[in-house]
Amino acid sequence: MNQREILAFIDRLRKARTFEDAAHTLLRAMLDAALAALAESSFAGRGKILRGMAHWRPGDGYRRLVLLDDTQRGGEPTINYLPSVSAWRWVVTRACPIAIDVPLGRVWTRQNESANVFQEGGFSGQDSVLRLTSRDTSHLYAIPLRTLHGAIEGMATVEAGCPRAVGDDFIFPAIHESLELLADLAAPYLATLPPRPAATGATDDLLPVMGQSMAGLIDMLRVFAQQEETLLIGGPTGAGKSRLARWCHARSVRREAPFEVLDLIAVPEELQMAELFGWKKGAFTGAVRDTPGCITRAFKGTLFIDEIDKLSLKAQAGLLQLLESRTYRPIGDGAREQQANVRFIVGSNVDLYDQVKAGRFREDLYYRINVLPVQIPPLDERRDEIAEWARFMASRRHRESVPGGEARIAAGVETLLGEHAWPGNLRQLDNVVRRAYALALMTHGEAGSEILLEEKHFARALSYERGSGRRSTLDDLRVAAGAIVEEAERQQGKGLVFDLDLCDAFRGLVLGTAVERLGSRDAAFRLFGKGAQVQARNHHKMLRRELEKVEALCKALGEESGPFRELRDDEA
Repeated sequence: MNQREILAFIDRLRKARTFEDAAHTLLRAMLDAALAALAESSFAGRGKILRGMAHWRPGDGYRRLVLLDDTQRGGEPTINYLPSVSAWRWVVTRACPIAIDVPLGRVWTRQNESANVFQEGGFSGQDSVLRLTSRDTSHLYAIPLRTLHGAIEGMATVEAGCPRAVGDDFIFPAIHESLELLADLAAPYLATLPPRPAATGATDDLLPVMGQSMAGLIDMLRVFAQQEETLLIGGPTGAGKSRLARWCHARSVRREAPFEVLDLIAVPEELQMAELFGWKKGAFTGAVRDTPGCITRAFKGTLFIDEIDKLSLKAQAGLLQLLESRTYRPIGDGAREQQANVRFIVGSNVDLYDQVKAGRFREDLYYRINVLPVQIPPLDERRDEIAEWARFMASRRHRESVPGGEARIAAGVETLLGEHAWPGNLRQLDNVVRRAYALALMTHGEAGSEILLEEKHFARALSYERGSGRRSTLDDLRVAAGAIVEEAERQQGKGLVFDLDLCDAFRGLVLGTAVERLGSRDAAFRLFGKGAQVQARNHHKMLRRELEKVEALCKALGEESGPFRELRDDEA
């Protein structure tokens, strides 16, 4: 790329307002570079540049997925497949770009400005090769997307179809420097720009409510549901992981086969292997007959393993072997191993990588199930859904008693529910709705075809909830002020003075929290009416000044490291 092209590319990135805008800018430039290289190569007229893909995948799950497909004409490209999971593993493991000859499974990787060829078959198993070749991909180039502090949190790929070039270097060695430069220039924008507002889309019986806050995640899950790779659904207890797992099964190629659930929180450790694999009569005390396990019962379907962090280390080893070999043997069965024809979805309400570091979860199993990770936000971050979920739950409850009946919620209920915290998520909300429904029955007598749940019913139902009452913002601020006063009194007792000017750090705490929640500096400043600073590009300097005040407060409080470390590192 010449200087003029680079400056024009940067100008387009600066004009981008969303992650998707910047991703399309990056992918278009990468595809154009590949098209130009192909036209000048010995394979001109004998191959095609097919598509580019960009995904943003921080540690806890996928956040964004963008496709630019030159084989589709008209309209927005439909995403019906994923960036190669195997390519992602190679990029993260080697921390550098890779080129893949798909039919041969051969990987070239560039490290220290030299090309190294790995063995044939080093790319992945036959399933991954078949998935890529089924979309006419013979060659793939994958580039890491790094944050400003160097962490790989995404990947951009270019796919090409050129059967004549199988076994050849193809075009990527000639343009790798240009593609890597484009990715490095675009990555900081991708890391900070907000997502494009997603359409809420159609709902159904399994997913009856979908607010703006969940629409982007559901768009990705529609793609993930059609894959055979393991899907990891994270999120707090009661947020709806099992419902989404069943929803994904209903949209998969296995939808006509069983959906089996193994909730490990209800299974003693000594029985976990047996519940997974089944057992033969006499295998242990109490095994009075042959009993199929979850793997057998889910044959050709989906197995959802919830609370996977509760799996014992012994059972983790057994599950790892199952995932890698796709074979298993029931407890006490001396016959040959059986094939496991099942798609796995796993759920967890804890950070599994923290469990790995603590020695409670196998690292190799973590990487084996962390293929398609998504994170469901708590209900308190999906407040646009609360009232709709309450209406759905009330109607469902009423129809259990009166088929075809209708339950309505009074106008003031939405505000009332919005003023409360929901640490128990959808499960807690369902309990409140059931309680309000029972109170409404007491008011109206026996259930008729229609019933109105009034504000007073919900107010009383909520009164039984411990810790769910939401204080006003002013009350919360007074609590924070009280903590500062107590700290000042402690320091006074030591003969020290707590400088009142340190309270100016509150602005930095607010801004830092907003950046973390929204994932974008620009969006955080616009949230508080500072769009002019964003337009003038002065907000980065302002944020740095405010975070310095937060750091000064942390030092005064004796904290070794305050919050927003990554934001401060990015500013460095």
